[in-house]
Amino acid sequence: MDAAALVTRVDIAGLDDDKRAALLAEQAAAARDRLDPCTGAVAQLVWFDAGDEQGRLLVVLHHLVVDGVTWRILLPDLVTAWAGGDLQPVRTSFRRWAQKLTAAAPGEDALEDWLDIVDGPPQRLASRDLDPRVDIAARARHVTLDLPADDTGPLLTDVPAAWNARANDVLLAGLALAVAQWRRHRPGGGRGTDVLVDLEGHGRDDVVPGADVSRTAGWFTSIHPVRLDAGPADWTRVRAGGPGVATAVKKVKEQLRAVPDALQYGLLRYADPDGEAAAELAEAPSAQIAFNYLGRVAPGGAEDWAIAPEEPPAGEDPRMPMAHALEINAITRDLPDGPVLSATWTWPGELLDGADVRELADAWFTALRGLVACVTAAASGDGAAPVGGFTPSDLLVDLDQSEIDSLQNAWRNQH
Repeated sequence: MDAAALVTRVDIAGLDDDKRAALLAEQAAAARDRLDPCTGAVAQLVWFDAGDEQGRLLVVLHHLVVDGVTWRILLPDLVTAWAGGDLQPVRTSFRRWAQKLTAAAPGEDALEDWLDIVDGPPQRLASRDLDPRVDIAARARHVTLDLPADDTGPLLTDVPAAWNARANDVLLAGLALAVAQWRRHRPGGGRGTDVLVDLEGHGRDDVVPGADVSRTAGWFTSIHPVRLDAGPADWTRVRAGGPGVATAVKKVKEQLRAVPDALQYGLLRYADPDGEAAAELAEAPSAQIAFNYLGRVAPGGAEDWAIAPEEPPAGEDPRMPMAHALEINAITRDLPDGPVLSATWTWPGELLDGADVRELADAWFTALRGLVACVTAAASGDGAAPVGGFTPSDLLVDLDQSEIDSLQNAWRNQH
């Protein structure tokens, strides 16, 4: 396909802010609608020419050829190519990676591990199941909440460091606590403390021998279920940063470490749709919640080639059925006053009430603030008990959590 045919120029010189914004939105939607993977049209670029002022370049790519990591590869390459520089080579193509991945089919042991994770009673968040005829992207509702920098900063640094954890560990520990609390007050929500979550990841894990996809464009995103159980916790103590939040982090961290290779699930579930493994996993209850933490990003500035402030239109086909009752997409933005965790909650508007979703979103932030309070109090030297320490996955010896805690407490008492 001729690359020039993929570029459209639009004159926005002299337009006021409102007219410019309306034209950008109109052209962005038109560029999205021109995508057609059946004919090989997976990219569209629109140059909004502002004359002597700073213009805008819109890059629209079909999800078949791009994921979140791909953008971090393409944007610097675009700048380099514009300046006439040489691009670094792509070591492994997406096609070659996919061939090698599917050739390494997981065995029966892997299936049993995944069945152990998904096995359990159905967990209803709503009064009915998803209906693909009703619960479609066009009827989705959204709410975005921000956690202030004073909370986000320690949440993503001090809290994970206390338990040798990762950002996802503490975010999901807070979510498990919040969902359990939220379900306690809902009809038919049940009294269990576990929750099945579809966890989305970048999918570029080092699982294909010899492959290097660090500069490969493509849709590598993986998604797999994980069962989280933060254990019973008194909500008043969670809010105050009591010991229940520490227990939650330890439990959830270990549950996440016990998950098999994330890409195995997709291979078992979809690579052989007529196989026994696919049939068994398809029969298991599916997760009603999806969670994706996209990491930290720096906002665009006023310089050339910075990320523009305008928000593009939604990229989903409005007729597409929604896969979950609730989807959470979180990202940390490094702003001048500090990092801010921003979470967008998406749900079918005919399935859940917006006030109920907002209640759960607020509960999640409450639990995250409790984690911060737990670590902050321990570090303040005001007499609070020490927190943090190791969990079984940190050690090369076979010790359970109670044995580790006893050893750590004994060591602390000697110092």
